[in-house]
Amino acid sequence: MNVSTNMGVLSQKQNMVTIKTNFTEKISDDEVKDIRSQIKQNANAIVLNSINVQAGASKDDFNSLYENFQTFLNDVGYDGKPIAELSQSEATELISEDGIFGIKQTSERIANFVINGAGGDEDLMRAGREGMLQGFKEAEELWGEELPEISQQTMQKAIEMVDKAMQEAGFSIIDTEV
Repeated sequence: MNVSTNMGVLSQKQNMVTIKTNFTEKISDDEVKDIRSQIKQNANAIVLNSINVQAGASKDDFNSLYENFQTFLNDVGYDGKPIAELSQSEATELISEDGIFGIKQTSERIANFVINGAGGDEDLMRAGREGMLQGFKEAEELWGEELPEISQQTMQKAIEMVDKAMQEAGFSIIDTEV
């Protein structure tokens, strides 16, 4: 019997191992290692194929998206272990009050992007604020419903920070052109 994903895209028939089906028959340590290796390869192929089907993406697209995600993590200052390898408690710590993906740090990154990018220009600050609101709206549409509370609080805090920066710069937070 061959352990197989039954997925022709990543077929590895040349590496298939015949598994002994008689449970009373002993298999060698090397055969166990080979079987484990093949199961791991097949599991990886299933995951990759499933992701590709869901995303409608090729392997190159997946690799590109993964690289973009890793770049994003580096850009925001995350240098911990890979996200997929985090325990539940480690992941919870990342989104905690003081975590790099918590409300405080995430809202600061968003607001500072707008504030610093505007460079003191009122029109650019308004455009950045509008972009934040539009991005949040689009995220909700993609999500299919109201975003989780942590996302809502993050956006509210980021908007408050931009509004405060606008007031401190002498700009009205009310758009008089509307």
